[in-house]
Amino acid sequence: MDQTYKPTESAPAVRIMVLETDIPHPDTQSARGSFGQILHNHFAKAGRAHHPPLEVETDQVYVVTEKGGRMPTVDDFDRFDGLLITGSVYDAHANNEWILQLLDLLKALWIKRPDFHFVGVCFGHQLLARLLGGSVAPAPSQDWELGHCRITLTPVGQRLFRSRKDHIYLHQMHQDQVVAPPTSASAGPDMLPPNTEVACWGRSEHTPVQGLYIPNRLFTTQAHLAFDEDMVKRQIQIRVDSGGIKDLEHADRAAETAHLEHDGVEVAKAVLRLFSYDHDE
Repeated sequence: MDQTYKPTESAPAVRIMVLETDIPHPDTQSARGSFGQILHNHFAKAGRAHHPPLEVETDQVYVVTEKGGRMPTVDDFDRFDGLLITGSVYDAHANNEWILQLLDLLKALWIKRPDFHFVGVCFGHQLLARLLGGSVAPAPSQDWELGHCRITLTPVGQRLFRSRKDHIYLHQMHQDQVVAPPTSASAGPDMLPPNTEVACWGRSEHTPVQGLYIPNRLFTTQAHLAFDEDMVKRQIQIRVDSGGIKDLEHADRAAETAHLEHDGVEVAKAVLRLFSYDHDE
């Protein structure tokens, strides 16, 4: 489903293919649509704040083929400037056939389209790290990072978010994490030129790699940028019901933070600057 936000007739456009790797809670789907639709609306808001305003166009495809999804081809991305991989209940370090197919697709796009932009959220963050030779595994502590969390920004993060503060707040929903970030050596010369810096823009006590950044190429975030209070509570409940989250007290404490303000729009604005320079300093 194509969706477009047009601030003006002459506004420059950013065209993003959203690869949906999960389906929201039925109540969220009814109220706000699929994860791709939710992200479209979130980025449209960020596009309005861009200088000059940006038109945001998205299309979505559900790629979990074992659940009725479809894996796109490289040619399906011809008219897009980049892609965004959503969060998922699946493990980014797993070898499900659709995950391996998605990695093959991402590698082909990375090599064929040096102008293409890659964005990942949660599962997407971890999968793009894996694509470039990083390692993904459950947290050494074996616990979950849940709910409203403080992320300490590196100097790169402060530049990305144009912030004098040394932290932002976002909602978290993960046990797995990037345990060894990618480098140009781990990616190999076909993927990254030697000595390319894969920067980490933030960290937390639970998760040392909260996001990755390569100028004009890659932006990932372990945390979620478009979750609202209801979504946080519902996604926690899904993982409790499935047995993924076993510490119910931890889950309850996290749900109690769901109403707190977060910096998801600032993250979306930084993502859009990956595509188009923002003149507002």
